[in-house]
Amino acid sequence: MASPSTAILLALVIALACAATTADARFTAMQWTPAHATFYGDETAAETMGGACGYGNLYATGYGTDTAALSTTLFKDGYGCGTCYQIRCAGSRWCYWGSPVITVTATNLCPPNWAQDTNNGGWCNPPRTHFDLSKPAFMKMAQWRAGIVPVMYRRVPCVRRGGLRFALQGNPYWLLAYVMNVAGAGDVAEMWVRSGARGAWVRMSHNWGASYQAFAQLGGRSLSFKVTSYTTRQTVVATDVAPANWCLGLTYQARVNFS
Repeated sequence: MASPSTAILLALVIALACAATTADARFTAMQWTPAHATFYGDETAAETMGGACGYGNLYATGYGTDTAALSTTLFKDGYGCGTCYQIRCAGSRWCYWGSPVITVTATNLCPPNWAQDTNNGGWCNPPRTHFDLSKPAFMKMAQWRAGIVPVMYRRVPCVRRGGLRFALQGNPYWLLAYVMNVAGAGDVAEMWVRSGARGAWVRMSHNWGASYQAFAQLGGRSLSFKVTSYTTRQTVVATDVAPANWCLGLTYQARVNFS
């Protein structure tokens, strides 16, 4: 039997190891899984702008046209926003030779169509995992005339340049923040805001998509945010992202991001 001092030392080592695992949480690519993909909109990708995640103009916010609307199963009530996937066409005569792999970011919801059968038009009905791609993204891996193709997909880490971005909306008594440009797992589960250097952290509630809200008067002081990933549970703190004279309608960029 181990001595009390040995047991305490062992417990301390285990605790430190667990703490390190939590602090150093990283998202790694997952295994390839079968699904299907369609596309919406035209070659301009104009119809993909905006979307249920709330990213607005995808060119301005850095997502471009390599994007996807996720079926309900993958969208997870908005917690799937910002996740990144590698997708390749598989087993169809419409696939391009060599099965090129594309990487897309989830920016929208592909809603269920209960009037259509799950395997005949209701492609995004639960429990199907389905990707409704922008047309430019779809055409990188298959001929658009196919309409729908079988694919293999896997989640991969999101690679982003720069820090987290917070687009602020609301009014003097209600702050609505859209979180964008999230690296690593790409998703957000929880968020807090702090007004001023000595203010208390205020837990924000999930509104929809990639937006979080706080019912509080936060004007007149700088804003800091604390963000936790949905997948890895890793937390980063973005200090003084918005200056004391911050304004609604503007987007502020932090110096930190998930790795």
